[in-house]
Amino acid sequence: MTQIDRRTALMAGSAALGLSLGGRLIAATAAAKPMTARVVPVVDDYWGTKVTDNYRWMEDPKDPDWTPFLKSQNEATRHVLDSIPGRKPLADRISALSGDAAATRRVAPAGDWLFYEQRPVGADNFKLFLKGKDGAVRTLIDPTVMKIGDAHVSLDWWEPSFDGKHIAYGLSPAGSEASVLHVMEVATGNVLPERIEKTDWGVTGWLPDGSGFFYTAFTGERGTPQYYLNSECRLHRLGTDAKADRVMVKRGLNPDIPLEEVQVGFVATNEGSSTLLIAVMDVRTEKAIWTADLADFVAGKAAVRKVAGFDDLVTETAMNGDDLYLLSVKGTSRGRVLLTSSKAPDLAKAREVVPEGNTVIEGLDAARDGVFVTIMDGGVNRLSKLSGGKVTPIALPFEGAVGNVFASSTRDGALLLLQGWLNPSGIWSVDAAGKVTDTGITPKPPIDTSPYEAKRGFATAKDGVKIPYTLIYRKGMKPTGANPVFATGYGAYQYSFSPRFSAALLPFLDAGGVYCGANVRGGGEYGRDWHKAGQKETKANTWRDLIAVCETLIADKVTSPKHLTISGTSAGGITVGRALTERPELFAGAISDVGWTNPIRYVAEQNVSDIDEWGPMVDAKSFRIMYDMDAYQAIKPGTLYPAVLCVTGATDPRVAPWHVAKFAARLQAATSSKNPVLLRVDFDAGHGVGSTRTQRDALAADMYSFALWRAGVKGFQPA
Repeated sequence: MTQIDRRTALMAGSAALGLSLGGRLIAATAAAKPMTARVVPVVDDYWGTKVTDNYRWMEDPKDPDWTPFLKSQNEATRHVLDSIPGRKPLADRISALSGDAAATRRVAPAGDWLFYEQRPVGADNFKLFLKGKDGAVRTLIDPTVMKIGDAHVSLDWWEPSFDGKHIAYGLSPAGSEASVLHVMEVATGNVLPERIEKTDWGVTGWLPDGSGFFYTAFTGERGTPQYYLNSECRLHRLGTDAKADRVMVKRGLNPDIPLEEVQVGFVATNEGSSTLLIAVMDVRTEKAIWTADLADFVAGKAAVRKVAGFDDLVTETAMNGDDLYLLSVKGTSRGRVLLTSSKAPDLAKAREVVPEGNTVIEGLDAARDGVFVTIMDGGVNRLSKLSGGKVTPIALPFEGAVGNVFASSTRDGALLLLQGWLNPSGIWSVDAAGKVTDTGITPKPPIDTSPYEAKRGFATAKDGVKIPYTLIYRKGMKPTGANPVFATGYGAYQYSFSPRFSAALLPFLDAGGVYCGANVRGGGEYGRDWHKAGQKETKANTWRDLIAVCETLIADKVTSPKHLTISGTSAGGITVGRALTERPELFAGAISDVGWTNPIRYVAEQNVSDIDEWGPMVDAKSFRIMYDMDAYQAIKPGTLYPAVLCVTGATDPRVAPWHVAKFAARLQAATSSKNPVLLRVDFDAGHGVGSTRTQRDALAADMYSFALWRAGVKGFQPA
């Protein structure tokens, strides 16, 4: 069955360091003075609270100062970062290591083929490959040889038909995720005439005979708050005009499938099954779910059968024949697995087949010989298999993250994407006996990780809760209190911050750096309660957990404030931004990477669909919740802020670039220190999802060299 996942916020997992070095910093920044943002105060009255926004004009991309401001700021930032003596050798080393490491993102068997998406050794972006039964491999889709105007092209998503004869896929320019749907005939490589725009979320299920597919399309104007509203799930038949595609699920179409304007409807098919699954989702983990007879549904005469509503708190499904497995968190925090019939679902009578345990049940994937159960344990994944009424743990080759479990009810076993902090990603197979074997699809890089160590620890938050974190460093690291620490946290959408291997991190560690990944509340590391403990009214726990981890590292003499930088990406912009504004004296530097920093204005961008995560502003109380997490509004004039690097991509569809630009402008105007506030803009990038290896490497080099510079590390100090 095609995986139906909610839209999650991207986490790049990056961080940086900083330290005020007096005159040397002034010399480094004086050579290129950026354009100062003009001040045009706008005063809003939020239920009796007046709030001034001096940079509201940045929310209009047509403002004549917008692009010049970004270009001027980026030019000045480039001068500063490129003047760091150690940046170029660091960048060269990062590029060499990342080039040595192939990365596989997804794999899917279909028909006689094995499809897999990989960035090969030395390649600049991900490509789609096809492996036949004879072991022969050919390149099916190569975005690196494509251009849309002057912009690079990325492969956003892909879905093969069950027989492997066709594949639907999405391409977009400049990391924008603005997908246009294409279809290819696999045997010949011929690209069919179909071009369907606004298909960012792709194909959700092929028809069993391969004659067509269900897909989701957005209907609003791209770049406006309406873009993600009132989406449609449609049925397309190969060789027909997409304008004639029949809408199968949308708001107001079927009273039995109610949708709000912010919700998205999906139709998923399951290989070998005559029953399809319909889901309605938003940013919450739970879904509303129905089943229907596939043939009748396609013919427009099927009665849908309700499985669960949002109040039933069903977060994942897996179907094997007539058996429908449901992951429910109702009455639990960590989840339990229920079994009902897809033909006659009855949640009230569903049988519990996996009870709640001490760890979080995170995912379900059905194979012919059982259901694979992905488990989350405080940031680390485990895997089990449910078969014959028994749950059996599967021994994984190392501790890390399990991603992209591919299983089919027509095949035994599964394929897994595995990686660890110091274990490069690879594709592993699980056979019917539970044996895990490296498939060799991802070649082992010639990178020796034995000099490094990953160590797990726990900090105590202000309210006594234990917060897990992971340190990565070169073996032999001493608790001198002077180690440059690169601490990062996320904490939103119940997204767990799991191990991920990064070759780009190793040169930073070789320079004496220490990486710290904090599993702050708001994520999913310990289940639903962990998420709720860092959301809306309790959102302050997210950034204060990061502060607690940093204070623990200082107390343990791993580092000190003058060697400590925090970072956050995407929704982690709240984490880093509010930690920075609440405790500026605790840090030498901070990085907000495509960071969400001005949430009281989020309805002014295309994130209206995120209301369930952050909450609407409908009265004074709900406004105060949003205001308290707003890092932009928390900036206070005359404060000694540390050095800050703000990063954005000009085509970012998830966090509008003005979040980052406004944050940088206000910090530049407010800080009373001589520490730099830098704004880095990639005009050929978005949120980072579609960035090339070259772009990712350049960003890593900028952040890590900034970190080492600010920490006073020898060889990274401007003359």
